[in-house]
Amino acid sequence: MKSTPHRHSTTASDPATALLLANGVRATGARSQVLMVLLDSKRALSHLEVQSALPEMDRVTLYRALDCLTDAGIAHKISGDDRVFRYSTGSESTSGGSVAGAQHAHAHFKCTRCTRVFCLDDERHPELLYQQWQTRLQAALGPGFQSQEIELTIKGWCAECAA
Repeated sequence: MKSTPHRHSTTASDPATALLLANGVRATGARSQVLMVLLDSKRALSHLEVQSALPEMDRVTLYRALDCLTDAGIAHKISGDDRVFRYSTGSESTSGGSVAGAQHAHAHFKCTRCTRVFCLDDERHPELLYQQWQTRLQAALGPGFQSQEIELTIKGWCAECAA
């Protein structure tokens, strides 16, 4: 079994560690490394893609770190129709503050050729997406309906695959 690398600094000046601490999560080396990979990505990543970015980290540690990040609301898990989960921090966790317990509303674009998933949220005001869809829900179904999580996926071809 491989050991978890601890080369990554876990100082509060590190954006990943700062985000963990702001959300009340113990900042271990593995959690900080995994979160940094997700923060640096422009799209949602599968477990295998995160593992490729952190080849010295064992699978169990990686799964535990991803579970911790999703449980804390710092990252979210996107289930694909290809039965592969992808992970992303999305804009709601990079907007500078605690996101744990926040209502989740997130939009994605999934390329049906290469299966990559891209986040579509407005980084300045992620809470507006939730409010807009909650308003639409009540307009369509009537008062009393309350969403807890909203996930929207647009499918098509990414720019690379369409070229």
